[in-house]
Amino acid sequence: MIILGIDPGSITTGYAFLKAEKGKVDVLEYGVFHAKATLPVEDRLLQIVTELEARLDVYHPEALAMEGVFFAKNAKSALVLGHIRGAILVACRRRGMSFSEYPPKIVKQAVTGDGSAAKEQVANMVFARLGIEHSELPLDASDALAIAWTHANPAPLAVALKGRPVHRKKKASVSEWKALVEKMGGTIQ
Repeated sequence: MIILGIDPGSITTGYAFLKAEKGKVDVLEYGVFHAKATLPVEDRLLQIVTELEARLDVYHPEALAMEGVFFAKNAKSALVLGHIRGAILVACRRRGMSFSEYPPKIVKQAVTGDGSAAKEQVANMVFARLGIEHSELPLDASDALAIAWTHANPAPLAVALKGRPVHRKKKASVSEWKALVEKMGGTIQ
């Protein structure tokens, strides 16, 4: 099975293609898709997804593993990240790929044994586990490797969480949505 690991970002998105076969995991390619911060969001989305699609056509992965949603303090950043995640998910689902997401703590636990490990610890351990030399690439690339590795080697806790129902907070009211849109500088007609 070929797995695509993604650490989504609105400027730098980490990616990793791993081949998992008979208990062995091989690295096919990893790196980052980088979009200029000065571009409008829609152009950054287009650039990241276009680069991703070119790689998808080379490797033909069967599974997408992405870092789970986190709770951002900045609503605008969270919204932009949601756009990136959605665009990536659509590109992958169009190719029939399965989708799994892993919370950062689960990835850290699976790779290092410590759910609160620093990003640098995760990078060092995932490079060691995959038998590749440490790279000077941004941590987004090593995070993508860790996410894909977690999918290929699911820890018991990750397996247990996969089937767990998600408990959501109450839905926001119309007035709460309007307030959020206005806070972000938008208007509702």
